[in-house]
Amino acid sequence: MTTDTTTDATIVSPQAPDGWTCGTWTIDPAHTTVSFSARHLMSRVRGTFAEVSGQIVTAPDPAGSTVTAVIGTASVNTGNQMRDDHLRSADFFDVQTHPQMTFVSRTLHRTAGSWVLSGELTIRDVTRTVDLEVEFLGSDPTGLQGEPRIGFSAQTTISRRDFGVTFGLLADGTKLIIADKIDITLDVQAFPAS
Repeated sequence: MTTDTTTDATIVSPQAPDGWTCGTWTIDPAHTTVSFSARHLMSRVRGTFAEVSGQIVTAPDPAGSTVTAVIGTASVNTGNQMRDDHLRSADFFDVQTHPQMTFVSRTLHRTAGSWVLSGELTIRDVTRTVDLEVEFLGSDPTGLQGEPRIGFSAQTTISRRDFGVTFGLLADGTKLIIADKIDITLDVQAFPAS
């Protein structure tokens, strides 16, 4: 099924940001980065996930838009093989049992100066509601290779304890080896679904 990603500007909600283009989009893993950072002892560790897929539906009224995303947990990369192997173990992502984490949006609403995307994040078969602050980065009707593109960035902070990932935490949730709070940033580019 091919979705027309062009729309008459007169039917787009006045709440839509400049350049808003309606349609169904496939997340482009080659131009999408899912990154995270966490306090580790006296510094911060940063990492990424290389495997990401999903779909974005941009509605004429942005509030009606939806997002689904799947991330391969085994694709975690912090630049340190020993640490990455530990993150893949049962202490953290347990990739043998839980090879994916997923996000399914529920609502998108405007706040003062930003959009907030609320949805269900599932890690290790534990689902929690999270809010992401989203910025629309624009659209390009021709892209670099003649294909329409659309871009977003999003940020959130989660508690890993909420998902049952407690290795290295004290009983009261304070940091011991790795902090409870994990900052997540997504830079997403997508092309028309086909």
